[in-house]
Amino acid sequence: MKKSVFLVLVMGGLLIHTFTRAESYGKKVMKIHNKAITVDTHCDTPMALLQEDFDVAVRNKAPQSRVDFPRMKEGGLDAMFFAAFTGQRERTPENTQVAYEKANRMIEKTYEVCRINSDLAEVATEPGDVLRISAEGKRAIYIGMENGFPIGTDLNRVEEFYKKGVRYITLCHSYNNDICDSSTDKKGAEHNGLSRFGKEVVKEMNRLGMMIDVSHISDKAFFDVIELSSVPVIASHSSVRAIAHHPRNMTDDMIKALAANGGVIQICMLDDYVKDPDTTTVRYQKEQELRNKFSSKEWETMSEEEKAKIRAEWRGLDSKYPKELPTVSDFVDHIDYVKNLVGIDFVGIGSDFDGGGGIRDCVDVSEFPRITEEMLARGYTSDEISKVWGGNFFRVFKAVKNSTAQ
Repeated sequence: MKKSVFLVLVMGGLLIHTFTRAESYGKKVMKIHNKAITVDTHCDTPMALLQEDFDVAVRNKAPQSRVDFPRMKEGGLDAMFFAAFTGQRERTPENTQVAYEKANRMIEKTYEVCRINSDLAEVATEPGDVLRISAEGKRAIYIGMENGFPIGTDLNRVEEFYKKGVRYITLCHSYNNDICDSSTDKKGAEHNGLSRFGKEVVKEMNRLGMMIDVSHISDKAFFDVIELSSVPVIASHSSVRAIAHHPRNMTDDMIKALAANGGVIQICMLDDYVKDPDTTTVRYQKEQELRNKFSSKEWETMSEEEKAKIRAEWRGLDSKYPKELPTVSDFVDHIDYVKNLVGIDFVGIGSDFDGGGGIRDCVDVSEFPRITEEMLARGYTSDEISKVWGGNFFRVFKAVKNSTAQ
């Protein structure tokens, strides 16, 4: 045999062997991933549901859309919390009513799209619903509410939203509201944590068996919730402040308190919450210029034409000055950190897809197995991966639900 032919045969055999090993590893990843009951505890897809040109039952494309039923199936995602998000506006009766009506429209639309596509998805309200729904080959869609603004100061609305299927409320968003202080309100603290009304909201959520979501709230408000709540609480989409120093993320002391409370931090995929931004880039400077042109409060009062213009400007940044996004490895660093700080039982995943979430090599729900692959490569066991993907969260969900029966 000539040497050149021998080398081709050897190299060909090596290539086949490499492909076989890669294929085998891929099957191992998917076996572990599919074994887990997987849940993403926060996406803002209900905003897209209100748009006439969006169909959640067909495969869409990122970055314009990151969540739909087909891609959830592709990514092996059993359940997702669709959050009815309302931005904070001036706290007048008129604005509160607008937020209340908008939240209701998003909730109603979530039921509608699941009803129309009953072969693909179903609204879920109980912790155990995911097992039945996933066994039928469908996606379980739970409902959350991001920002308690639609409640206003009417405590009865907490139970009203619970009866409509809302299973957690993120107490506030980017600005202070009547419930508590936000972690990012430029005016600073208004209530020094929870307001008097906010304390009643926490007690009422405990009574109903509704999960309290501490993402977005101020550090003081967080510790007020921990002290007051009789059940574990969740951070539906927050990351680790020791890694990415955004005030929206949680400090070590907060994570320790959350774990002592029996709760769970669901790591968020929004870039600045995963990794500190490089402030020296042209892209960063351009982003700041665009942000200075509007605020979240102003956004809620803009016309659709004005919003479309801003979205176009933002897309222009993406094409002219592409952003160096964090990776799955950067994301799993946060899971590692929580695991090493308080243990594997207190961490999960809340992407914030369709609300800003999305990283370089996990752009939508179809790519979620890449997180499993990274955890497996770092030595996580199948049981640990299952805990991160849903076991920890559903433990909290059950504890909160079961507390009402005592």
